[in-house]
Amino acid sequence: MDRRVEVGGAAAGPVVSGAVVSGAVAGDAEAGGGARTGGVAVVRAGRAARRRRSGLVVLGLVGLVLLLVGAGLSLGAVRLGPGAVVEALLGHGPGSFVVLQLRAPRVVAGLLVGLAFGVAGAAFQSVLRNPLASPDILGISGGASAAGAAAILLAGWSGPRVAAAALVGALVVATGVAVASWKRGLSGERFVLVGVAASLLVQAVTGYLLTRADVRDVPAALVWMVGSTGAARWPQLAVLAVACAVLLPALAVAGRRLPVLALGDDLARGLGAAPTPARVAVLAAAVGLIAVGTATTGPIAFVAFVSGPIARRASGTAGAGLTAAALTGAALVLAGDLVAQHLLGDLPVGVVTALVGGPVLWWLLSRTGGTRWAG
Repeated sequence: MDRRVEVGGAAAGPVVSGAVVSGAVAGDAEAGGGARTGGVAVVRAGRAARRRRSGLVVLGLVGLVLLLVGAGLSLGAVRLGPGAVVEALLGHGPGSFVVLQLRAPRVVAGLLVGLAFGVAGAAFQSVLRNPLASPDILGISGGASAAGAAAILLAGWSGPRVAAAALVGALVVATGVAVASWKRGLSGERFVLVGVAASLLVQAVTGYLLTRADVRDVPAALVWMVGSTGAARWPQLAVLAVACAVLLPALAVAGRRLPVLALGDDLARGLGAAPTPARVAVLAAAVGLIAVGTATTGPIAFVAFVSGPIARRASGTAGAGLTAAALTGAALVLAGDLVAQHLLGDLPVGVVTALVGGPVLWWLLSRTGGTRWAG
């Protein structure tokens, strides 16, 4: 039934049908629901596209790492084909000693240390939300270098004891930086500032040790300044492999909270996360990986620094991307070691990564403006 509003017996407006009003309201609601549904579909499609791209990047990095591993086992004074490499890995054929005792330890060291450095650097940058929050910059790698150099130059140690000293040095510096930067929780800005100060301090200690040491001991100590995979042996690699087998899954589990932490502490608490314990768990696992990796090969410059940004740039995401960062680190170390061995007269791999890392970092900053690194 139509309704009419009348004033003084005259119609005040046109006749409005109740059915028409109901239909208009229903149409508006349907349009709003359709718009929301369309928006959700667009978001889901975008997420699916990013996941596909990230998956393709990871698969490509796996293929690249396998190719570099094969090249490291094949190339050398005696070049071996794929069949000969497989035969040597099984302990047969004339190339078994060369592959198993000379090339494989170097390749395995590069692979494991690259994985450890790459994922640890990305975790640091994501947790502290700062592109400079890398173990290279925060003095953790430098602490391992200073402790290893001190063990050689002051105590006359060698072998596993030097590696143990380097491990302790990295852990001591990381703990000191965390304690000094703690103020009602873990602050990324304070952590970076204190870490830079710690880095300068351990560099000064290392420089003092080198200037006061016997010149005959300096070459052995220099390995702990630049990093090299050439001295790695199977007993050391067994320790590194066990540490990676424990710490990499631990970091992956702790890293599930990183997307929530990236939203800020207030939102993270609202979503049920405890920001400080989550950050401490991620950083503890990352420090352990850096410490044990540096204790095996010495510090390999820029790997932890640039692996995360390169992985994020390739994946097109702003998140931590721990898997892609780990594989990127492994590819950087393996490729750098091949270049150092076969093109530059067997230099330490740390020299190559330092030469390449600076321009790569400059390029990344110019392309991204530093805005997509915080994870």
